[in-house]
Amino acid sequence: MPSEPCVRSEPRVASEPWVRSEPRLAGEPRVASERGASVSGAGNSVSPGRFITLEGIEGAGKSTVAQLAVGWLAARGITARVTREPGGTPLAERVRKIVLERGPEAVSPQAETLLMFAARSIHVENLIRPALARGEWVICDRFTDATRAYQGYGRGLDPAWIEQLALAVHGDLQPDCTLLLDLPVALGLSRARGRSGTAADRFEAEVEEFFERVRTGYLLIAQHNPQRVRVIDASRTLPDVTEQVTRVLESL
Repeated sequence: MPSEPCVRSEPRVASEPWVRSEPRLAGEPRVASERGASVSGAGNSVSPGRFITLEGIEGAGKSTVAQLAVGWLAARGITARVTREPGGTPLAERVRKIVLERGPEAVSPQAETLLMFAARSIHVENLIRPALARGEWVICDRFTDATRAYQGYGRGLDPAWIEQLALAVHGDLQPDCTLLLDLPVALGLSRARGRSGTAADRFEAEVEEFFERVRTGYLLIAQHNPQRVRVIDASRTLPDVTEQVTRVLESL
């Protein structure tokens, strides 16, 4: 995939809160989560200890891409850990359940955001930072960009408040690279809601207009952070998506 992100022409919103770039500091630690076991393989052609995040709306294929990335790294002798947010550790997974479960009691956007960052704090300190310190690569299904897109653009919360929480929870820890799996909202929701044996969670049950705002937010984040965020066309076939992801990994 070309090094520059393929940001689609989306309507710009009145305010674009995520315009601040996120430079990576030299020697900056990276972290991992606990949903998957460490994986290692043979060979050694990629630098160790990178923090890779996967973002996108429902149905974008993040879980599939995570496994593709782990397999690619393992073939090159790189130890990688797959994790997710919210969740990643036993305690953070309990918070995840509160966030996602649909029930009779309302969860305000503010409470939702605080729960996300509570789970993230547990995840970062107990899994991600230790894994990165060991030189492992961490492949994380969602991180703070998800909060910016879902709670910021989707729910309309104050972006400055979200940035304050991000600074308090993980400081200067930022992903080395973010793969934004982009696809039309209708296609993503069709995939997500077509999964057999799974009931829609609180987010999957949202209306299409909500996800349009989230998608627009993600693309604006990518536009303002072109060195970190690489846009993957997730509407394509699996072999094509695999090729796009491989190109990004080879560039790291």
